[in-house]
Amino acid sequence: MRGYHDIGGLPASQLDLTEHVYEPWEKRVDAMLVLLVQQKLITLDEHRRVHESLGDRAYNELKYYERWIAATANLLVMKGVLTLAEIAKKMDEVQARAAQGDDRAI
Repeated sequence: MRGYHDIGGLPASQLDLTEHVYEPWEKRVDAMLVLLVQQKLITLDEHRRVHESLGDRAYNELKYYERWIAATANLLVMKGVLTLAEIAKKMDEVQARAAQGDDRAI
């Protein structure tokens, strides 16, 4: 049975091959994943498994790096590295900085 994330061989729209300019937060998500793997807190196989288990709706509605950060947060909570409360607190801090125009909130 094909998973919702497995689109290989299915009809698709034309690919947009223009260069994507990465947002600062996308670069940070990528760097964070590299650091987590280097520190052996997670593996790429674990990340892929959690990424592919986000669910049909999240997988199809979230953008690429939004799926990465959701999967990373889920995995860190599953492994006991972070709690949902810690993530929520940090998100509140980031939103407060964004409301004040702080560029670090991006």
